[in-house]
Amino acid sequence: MTKRLIPRLALAAGLTLAAAQARAQVTIGITEPITGAAATLGIGARDALSLAPDKIGDVTIRFIVLDDATDTTRAVTNVRQLINQDHVDAIIGSSTAQACLAELDVIAAGATPTICDTSSPAATTPMDARRHWMFTVAAGNGIMASPMFADMRANGVKTLGFIGFDDAYGESWLKSAKAAAAAAGITLADSETFARSDVDVTGQALHLIAASPDAILVAAAGSPASLPLIALSQNGYQGRIYLSSGVAANAFLRVGGSAVNGALAAVGPSLVYEQLPGANPTKAPAAAFMPRFDAAFGVQNRSNFAAQSYDSWSLIAHAIPAAMAKGKPGTPAFRAALRDAIEATEDFPAMAGVFSYSPTDHSGLDSRAAVLVKIVNDKWVLQP
Repeated sequence: MTKRLIPRLALAAGLTLAAAQARAQVTIGITEPITGAAATLGIGARDALSLAPDKIGDVTIRFIVLDDATDTTRAVTNVRQLINQDHVDAIIGSSTAQACLAELDVIAAGATPTICDTSSPAATTPMDARRHWMFTVAAGNGIMASPMFADMRANGVKTLGFIGFDDAYGESWLKSAKAAAAAAGITLADSETFARSDVDVTGQALHLIAASPDAILVAAAGSPASLPLIALSQNGYQGRIYLSSGVAANAFLRVGGSAVNGALAAVGPSLVYEQLPGANPTKAPAAAFMPRFDAAFGVQNRSNFAAQSYDSWSLIAHAIPAAMAKGKPGTPAFRAALRDAIEATEDFPAMAGVFSYSPTDHSGLDSRAAVLVKIVNDKWVLQP
């Protein structure tokens, strides 16, 4: 071979590599409760992800969207299909705690990085081989409980009633509420549960009222979370009412109507990004995304779930360049590199908060992920 041909061959090899990179396609699987009791969460997530770009540099992005219908078995079936049939590089979803927990074994077996939109600590704690592949974008219960219990202490709350879903979400919140109440010197007077599919919780509301708590914490999500407030209002409860972050959607205000006015909730900052001070690190990402979402789907459909799901995409997009340097999309090497790059994320400002994951922390958020709001005249009002 002559020396004259060597540069040509080197150039040809470089062009071949560039062409291969240009043809690279990263496939993202999405499983969300687009129908069923948690549809408020899933629809917001799906709509938000429809605004994601279809290219990152020269890399094409393909999304596959499946409806888990708020059914844990179907969520697991979806994840298995995405991994075994569609060979996705990463998964976003689901938006319910029970689905995220049910997915753990499947994603671990398929070695596929997954970002779930749940506040349940059980999704990422304790860190083990199953949770090695799972990350979350919703602040944990402890972070969300902090501003609510601080407000309780400031307002002299001594006794607390609790009502939550009879599933993984409600159970995790009851555990967190008991711990936060004990730390604050607050007595848990009564606890009640209800199903996501229930249409009336009057019996549970009457039990709570009979216990005469100074305040009641409702740990539920989506439109069903309005049921306890409606029942409490109809039966004359006059104490303070606090809501977990599962209500953080404007649709909740429409369904609850006047019964939800006056309630306080710990939510992600993106829901009230216009009211945040300019120095808040989550304001710029929200200001870049939320107007696009509002224009496409209506401000009446704004939710933390939409913002958090888009954060899931943003975290994956942030990790793709590093993963591309170590493997080809569609291969185990790329999926492992993508997982490692997500885990290495540090001080990444997004709408849900500022993410810093680590090998022992796959929730990645701190106190900046929670703000306290009050519902005043059917609007979320940021509290000082």
